[in-house]
Amino acid sequence: MTTAELTVERDGPTRHVTLTRPDKSNALSATLVEALLAVLDEAERDGTTLMIFRGAGTNFCSGFDLGDLVTQSDGDLVLKLIRIEMLLQRIAHAPFATLALAHGKVLGAGCDIFCSCAQRVATPDAKFRMPGWRFGIALGTRRLVGRVGADAARSILSASRVFDAAEAKTIGFATSLAPKEEWAGVIEAAVARAALLDPVSQTMLLALTAPDTRAADLAALVESASRPGLKARIEQYRAAEKAARARK
Repeated sequence: MTTAELTVERDGPTRHVTLTRPDKSNALSATLVEALLAVLDEAERDGTTLMIFRGAGTNFCSGFDLGDLVTQSDGDLVLKLIRIEMLLQRIAHAPFATLALAHGKVLGAGCDIFCSCAQRVATPDAKFRMPGWRFGIALGTRRLVGRVGADAARSILSASRVFDAAEAKTIGFATSLAPKEEWAGVIEAAVARAALLDPVSQTMLLALTAPDTRAADLAALVESASRPGLKARIEQYRAAEKAARARK
């Protein structure tokens, strides 16, 4: 499967999924989200044992695409966020192993895709930031807490601060660090590990080790996103970010 925004290659039971919007830092457009959901649908039926996520170009993923914000209503934005949450839930509870290989800037929902994968490998120069609470969005918060603990999650989210790959590894957000030239070895090891268990055992193990908070996570997202003024809050956030960059 190949589209203008997504490339999927199959190597036996392994699927290589690459976001291909490098000019937009692989931001998650509505069509890209739907394409990713379709890939997950197929993978759950065709015997996939490992799905690997990467981003083309210089960055893994810059998160929720705000390029068409001017034409969107609050309702449009809420629906887009719900579909992103559904995507993240599908990755986090996939009945097969998942591996994210992140590099460059990893922002917002891009961090959430990374966080949703069972194995999370970043290049040593990767940078992460999750600014959603700056405009009041509860996207992926419990998943982050599950990875790094409540205190670290509050530190990251309340200040929407940038944290580097070394910190990501220290707090458990990344499972390991590896430069791109070592990714082939990372993938080889992940493929071998995914083959150790039969599909039924693999599915059961993943289900039993991934706390199921899907209903609560979706409810929290809807409650936060449907608060009146979502678009205005995003616009205020973007204006503040632009002003901060101008002061540097």
